Amino acid sequence: MTFSRTLLALLATAALTTPVAAAEAAGKPAPRACFRPDNIQNFSAPDEKTVYLRVNRREVYRLDLMGPCPDVDWAWEIALQNRGSSWVCSAMDATVLVKTPIGPQRCVVERMSKVSPEEVAALPKRSRP
Repeated sequence: MTFSRTLLALLATAALTTPVAAAEAAGKPAPRACFRPDNIQNFSAPDEKTVYLRVNRREVYRLDLMGPCPDVDWAWEIALQNRGSSWVCSAMDATVLVKTPIGPQRCVVERMSKVSPEEVAALPKRSRP
């Protein structure tokens, strides 16, 4: 086997070991890591730097904010402003907006991650969206 064929075989094997590729190869839908802001059903903010979003009843996403976001942990409602597309797939795609007495507070999202059902169950009840 030549070097290029060996490299191609290794790359194909590596591609099939990723969760998305493995799901697609097995005929299952790939896990979704994106959501549309209009599908957000609830939120919780256990502190000024963390927001959990419940999307489509079953999915929960954690947003880690760049810095403290005043009043997010006391807010009755928040908004998520998306940039560029109607989908949020990474932290760069969204900004959290919080209504405050002096106007809307814009909070930059530093990290976004999907939370597993087991991780959601382990959260304190007050922190679950």
